[in-house]
Amino acid sequence: MIVRKLGIDLGTANTLVFIPGKGIVSNEPSVVAISADDNRVLAIGNEAREMVGRTPDLIKVYKPLRDGVIADYRITEAMLRYFINKAVGQWRFFKPDVIISVPAGITSTERRAVLDAAKEAGAKEAFVAKEPILAALGAGVPINSPAGNMVVNIGGGTTEIAIISLGGIVTWSSVRVAGNKMDVAIADYIKKKYNLAIGERTSEEIKIKVGTALASKDKNEIEIRGLDLTEGLPKNVVISSAEVAEALALTLKDIIQAIKSVLAETPPELAADIMDRGILLAGKMLFFV
Repeated sequence: MIVRKLGIDLGTANTLVFIPGKGIVSNEPSVVAISADDNRVLAIGNEAREMVGRTPDLIKVYKPLRDGVIADYRITEAMLRYFINKAVGQWRFFKPDVIISVPAGITSTERRAVLDAAKEAGAKEAFVAKEPILAALGAGVPINSPAGNMVVNIGGGTTEIAIISLGGIVTWSSVRVAGNKMDVAIADYIKKKYNLAIGERTSEEIKIKVGTALASKDKNEIEIRGLDLTEGLPKNVVISSAEVAEALALTLKDIIQAIKSVLAETPPELAADIMDRGILLAGKMLFFV
């Protein structure tokens, strides 16, 4: 099958690749491992993620996207080339058209960097589309109707909040508080309460398995292992969902405040529509709902 079109969700935490007629064909971490000696790419995606926190000095693991935009152009280009080649397969001499999702608040310079990186990575033509619009389309929201729809897209680096009507964004806000900040909040909480240091992957595992926005009567727990900062030895502790809710309270409060600020700037007619329709949650953090 010759792949002529690709959709790429270029996220801070994960990158997804979509092929029309086949669906999502790739979902891997936005992580690249580089040799410190010669700047050679050693691994990308799942293989690179396995190296996080376990590499010697000669290997550096990078996340080339920060807060939803390119932080390292060369490494992002290498990562895009990997995902495009993986999707195209044996038909690599056919360059596909690529559409890439970007944050609503992307600047013209950041937009140009995404387009240039995609073309250098092997795209015939590259286009960008704003994440809230794509999230609404994916959920089947009739965005061209004269009615207000609120989309809250919680990713790895940013949370995008937008009011959509008549096919466009009326008001929006982008805050750099999302999944990565939640991981940090969990690690800081455990360090403060248990004097235990845990890694990035352990913190993310806690968030995924027992993460919750509100403490409930159902007590979910997970046993984790970290480094006791007092004795300098490995130690096991049990973390409950109620503790995770406490750890995430301030981070989620920032997201809620951003939602309120967007609603405050929304025209009254559209605000009334949102009261009737509710809020559409999208992104990679929906296990909190």
